[in-house]
Amino acid sequence: MKALCLALLVGLLALMTSGCEGAAVATPPPTTITIGGSSAMGPVLRALTAEYSHQHPNVLFVLRGGGSTLGEEAIRSQRYDIVASTLFPPDPAAGRPAPPGDEYLVRTPIGINGVAVIVHPSNNVEELSLVQLRDLYAGSVLDWQSLGSEVGAVVLVSREDGSGARLLFEERVMGDERVSLTAVVMPTSEDVVDFVAKNPAALAYVSRSHVIDWLPGEEVAVARQGDGARSASVKVLRVEGHYPTRAAIAGQEYALTQPLYLITYGAPAGRIRQFIDFVLSPAGQAIVERYHAPIR
Repeated sequence: MKALCLALLVGLLALMTSGCEGAAVATPPPTTITIGGSSAMGPVLRALTAEYSHQHPNVLFVLRGGGSTLGEEAIRSQRYDIVASTLFPPDPAAGRPAPPGDEYLVRTPIGINGVAVIVHPSNNVEELSLVQLRDLYAGSVLDWQSLGSEVGAVVLVSREDGSGARLLFEERVMGDERVSLTAVVMPTSEDVVDFVAKNPAALAYVSRSHVIDWLPGEEVAVARQGDGARSASVKVLRVEGHYPTRAAIAGQEYALTQPLYLITYGAPAGRIRQFIDFVLSPAGQAIVERYHAPIR
């Protein structure tokens, strides 16, 4: 009888040990989320995805650029899980017709961006009006001397076709005027900043998220956390009297602002929904605030 009880006890212990071992090795299956689109949103996306992967090690992210326009085309073809975009939504009354398939897209606003106007630190110009910007980019003003600077002939820098920053700049600044054909076209926001940092006569526009280190009135150390600081430098100009600070953007005082969207094909679900919920949570919006004006 004692032998039978001992055998039963040993068997029970073996089953309990086996169950514990099974529970110990059980982990959620890995998930990969691919995000493409806006380069302006690159810094904030790197910070958001890094924090989310830290909290959920089984979720991995692949970040690809390409610009807002190409990103929205890609999400309509379901080539990405999420697309980051700074484009205003279609509005036929405002001259923005909806492309085929746009009715399937779900746009989730996560913040507001300001497009900064930048020059080389050696340029002593501090502020430009929208009219002055238009005249410069149209080629009507060819030398910085007429604006009180001695850095020489103006070197215009623009973004490639399809960039959200370029679309905003051409709509808000240029109107019916065309950007001069002499403008140097850069493929990414990073390239814009690097070019201006090396060219004393350069003039460019770029998302504020790429120039927070040199934006007066912002908390630099907090803003750049998790996104390595640059050795080169640029100078951010006031536009119509305002820098693109979070306060000026949120108060609609800054002239060049654009929305920040995460776009999915259909209603987000599963891990994609959980990530977007994180971005909209207090923790996620605190990260957004490092780079942009948060939506909440």
